[in-house]
Amino acid sequence: MNEDRRHPLPAWADPEVPEEGLDAQGVSRRGLLRRAGLFGAGFAAASVAGTLGAGAVGAAAEPAPGGDDPDLVYLVGDHHVHTVYSHDAKYTFSQLAMRAAQFGLDWMVFTEHSNFGHANAGGALAEHAEVLKARAENPRMLVFQGLEWYIPAAEHASVIIAPGQNEAEVLRQFELAYDGKLNKRTEGSTGHPDTPGNEALAVEGIKWLAERKRAGYIDDVLVLANHPSRLGIDSPHEMRAWRDADPEIMIGMEGAPGSQGAALPGWRGANSIRGEYENKPSAQSWAGYPAEAYVTYGGFDWMTATVGGLWDALLSEGRLFSVTSNSDNHRTVYDTLRNGDWPAGQNFDNTGKLPDPVETGTPQPGSDFWPGQFSRTHVGVTKYGYLEVMAGLRAGRVWVDHGQLVDGIDVRLTGPGGHGRGATLGGRLRARRGWPLTLEVTVTTASRPNYHGEVPKLAHVDVIRGAVRGPAADRDTWRAPGTRVVRTVDVSGKTGTYTLRIPLGQFSEPGYVRLRGSDGRRGGPGLLGRDIDPHGPIAHTPGDGDPWADTWFYTNPIFIDVV
Repeated sequence: MNEDRRHPLPAWADPEVPEEGLDAQGVSRRGLLRRAGLFGAGFAAASVAGTLGAGAVGAAAEPAPGGDDPDLVYLVGDHHVHTVYSHDAKYTFSQLAMRAAQFGLDWMVFTEHSNFGHANAGGALAEHAEVLKARAENPRMLVFQGLEWYIPAAEHASVIIAPGQNEAEVLRQFELAYDGKLNKRTEGSTGHPDTPGNEALAVEGIKWLAERKRAGYIDDVLVLANHPSRLGIDSPHEMRAWRDADPEIMIGMEGAPGSQGAALPGWRGANSIRGEYENKPSAQSWAGYPAEAYVTYGGFDWMTATVGGLWDALLSEGRLFSVTSNSDNHRTVYDTLRNGDWPAGQNFDNTGKLPDPVETGTPQPGSDFWPGQFSRTHVGVTKYGYLEVMAGLRAGRVWVDHGQLVDGIDVRLTGPGGHGRGATLGGRLRARRGWPLTLEVTVTTASRPNYHGEVPKLAHVDVIRGAVRGPAADRDTWRAPGTRVVRTVDVSGKTGTYTLRIPLGQFSEPGYVRLRGSDGRRGGPGLLGRDIDPHGPIAHTPGDGDPWADTWFYTNPIFIDVV
C-alpha cells in the first residue's frame, strides 16, 4: 500500500479531506501512567470511587458548542476469561492472573460459564475466595469477578460486577433467576411459542441488574454480548432490546471473539476458523443473516468487520454501542498442561470445579491465547481504579487491537479554535452547521517485538464516517447505508509517535466517525462492496488463518451533534 486513496462520499460529506502528519517523540504506556500518577505508588493512592470528571453526564443547562473531553491514559484489559470453575476450561485463577500480568494487562474479568454444576455447587460464591486470592497476589492488576451469562434465547454475555461485599451474591442470584441454560430458556427460533417469553426474560435480567445498582446493593455492573455472530442467534431486534433495557448496563459487544489461535496452520484441522466461527445456520439462527455472517474477517466478528453492517446500524441511531476484544481463554495453544484427574466419586456436577491442571510435557489441544498475549481492549481513564475502568467502558473510551499492532492510539475531534479540547472516543462533539471539523489521530507505533517475536508495522489508517438517522423503523435491520470508508491514510514506514490531522469538512446532519487500521498484509473489498469499503478485512481460507499475519485495530466512534 503506497498511495493515499480517496473514496466516493455520501451527499452529506465534504470531498476535500487532506491530511498531514507530524512526528514527535514517543513514550510508553507505562511512562504515561507514571506521568499521570496512575502507576506504582499511584495505584495505592488512587480512589476506587472516583469518576471520569469532565466525561460524566453533565448539568441540565444546554451545553455550549464544541467539546472538552479530558486527556486519557489507556488501561489494557480482557473481560472474558475462564478458569477451572468453568466446565470446559483448564487453568486456575492464579495461573491466569500471572499470565495476564506477564502479558501486560492492567485489568481482567473472570467470567465462568453458568451451568448446572456451577450453580449447584455455589460457583459464584465458592470461586470468590479464588478471586480475592488473585487480587492479593496481583496488587498492580484490577481483578474483577464476573459471569458468562447464557442469554435466554440467544448467545452469551460477560456480566462484570464492581468489587464489593455483595459482588458474588448478586452474580449468584442473577445466575439462578435469569440464566437461559440453567433455567431451560434457550429456545429462540422464529415462530416458536417459547421465544417471546425467553427474549423477554433476557430484558428482565438486564433490568434486574440495573435495579441492583440503583438500590446501592452493588456499586456498578456492565454487560457485553460475546461472540455475537458465531451461531447467528443474536438477532438485531434482540440486541436492540438488550441495549434499550438499560444502555448504561448493556453497553456493547465483542468486536473480535477469543479463540484467535483456532486456525493456526497445521494445528486444529482443515476446517478451522479464527474465533472457532465454524458453524452453519440452524433452526435457532435468525434467518436474515447472510451466510457470510458465520465466519470472522481479520479475526473480527462480521457485525463489526462489515462497514455499513450491524454495528454501524446500531451507531446510526445516534447511540453508543461499544466493541471489545478478548481472549475467551479456556485452553491455550501449544500449552502442555492437561486437566487433572478426578478423585473417586467427584465430577463437575457435584463440585462445580475441575481438578487443577497437571504437566504433560506435550502440547495439548486448544484454540486460545493467554489474556493479553494477542487480543487487547484499551480503556481510557483519568484515574486508576475498578470503577474508573467500568466508567471508561460505559463512556466508550475504547479501542482494541490484535498482535500488539500499535503501542498507542489517541483520537480527538475538534471544531474551530476556542471551542474546547474536542471530543474523544465514545464522546460527542456539538458542531454548529457549517463548522469545519478536524480529526486528530495520534499513533504510537510498536516499539518492541510482539509476543510472536516480530515488531508489528501499521500500514494504513481508515476513517469510517456514518450518518445518524435516529431510531430504526425496522428493529431487525442490520444495514447502515449512510456509512462508508471516506479516507485511507498510508502510514507505512512511519515510526515513533506521529499525529495525523485529517479535515473532515462540514457536517450538515448528525453523524459519527470511527477508525480502523491494519498491518496491510491481508485485505480486499468489504462485504457490502468496494464503494463502501475498498480494502477491508477478509475471511481466511479454512485451516490457514495465522492470526499474527493479519492484525487490525478498531476504535469506538465519536458522534457529531449538529446544532
